[in-house]
Amino acid sequence: MSATTLIALSGCTGALSTIDPAGPYARSVATMWWVMLGGSVLLAGLVFVLLALAFRRRGETRREASGRLWIGALGLAMPGVVLLALVGYALTVGIGTLPTADPAAVEVRVTARQYAWDVEHPGGIRTQDVLHIPAGRPADLVITSTDVIHSLWVPRLAGKMDAIPGHTNRLRVIADRPGTYRGECAEYCGVGHKDHDLTVIAHDAAGWAAFTRGNR
Repeated sequence: MSATTLIALSGCTGALSTIDPAGPYARSVATMWWVMLGGSVLLAGLVFVLLALAFRRRGETRREASGRLWIGALGLAMPGVVLLALVGYALTVGIGTLPTADPAAVEVRVTARQYAWDVEHPGGIRTQDVLHIPAGRPADLVITSTDVIHSLWVPRLAGKMDAIPGHTNRLRVIADRPGTYRGECAEYCGVGHKDHDLTVIAHDAAGWAAFTRGNR
């Protein structure tokens, strides 16, 4: 394996990797990324084939019927079909990650500000820049902001969700197993944006019970 390949593969893992998921919703996003990559490769391949054929047939007499085939069928119809399929798939994934009624879900309120995350857990337990959730159970984050628009993003657990002043958004996250996950603000929110990070701690059942009792 070449050094270039190793360097490229090293970017597929890590605390902020969207294609190294640690939960079902993040897995849906990662799968969509691979599908989108496949679609873009297909379209790019088509463009390169058409370009090569154009150079190869440069000196030949082009017929009108042949032109309609290449431009109409392969230049317009095929990309249109591929793009529509990708958009339909993306919408399906997005709808599938919306929070739905679930008695096992816990609700956590997250308020963004310059430059911190204020978190209120069940039982009124408050933390700053640290979000606690139970592993293997849905956690519904009720997200808002006190000043400007921020965006909460924990790449290995879920997609992005904006924190908007005067408005609440809901984001469901699920961690497959206990562990610590890194999140950050994905919307430029001022000079302290680069340090606007969030740590997510997923507890096992015993750890979550201890946390909600205030034993941190």
